[in-house]
Amino acid sequence: MADDASGSGASDCIPIQAGALKKGSHVVLKGFPCKIVDYSTSKTGKHGHAKANITGIDIFTQRKYEDISPTSHNMLQPLVNRNDFQLVDVDDEAYVTLMDSKNDTRSDLKLDLDGDDVHKKIKEEFDNGKDLVLTVLAAMKTEKIIAWKELQ
Repeated sequence: MADDASGSGASDCIPIQAGALKKGSHVVLKGFPCKIVDYSTSKTGKHGHAKANITGIDIFTQRKYEDISPTSHNMLQPLVNRNDFQLVDVDDEAYVTLMDSKNDTRSDLKLDLDGDDVHKKIKEEFDNGKDLVLTVLAAMKTEKIIAWKELQ
């Protein structure tokens, strides 16, 4: 049986001790890949472990999540990749055709023209004839276009 048969995306993560996390690093909170924006620890109480209070922002939706974990316990750290692709085309259904540095193309990502201002701006700039490079963030079997810049 394959690691990712459960569909949880846990195979795209590595274990990390809660006490080893720090502000700015990535961690899975409530099942979502998050960037830590606040991290604090509390002292051991009468009955046990020091606790880590972790606040993170989902790297895809920007929603805030919080979790508390004993510092000695393992948590999951998502493997996050950023890749740049040249924008080749945007079709009628807002799917983008992207080309990587090896000249391979892909057309499996879609612009969210209703809910994402970055995506609206990409479409606008592309329609104006500009050559764009898009940054795609990937983690836990999810990919999203998060940024763009004009090709120089």
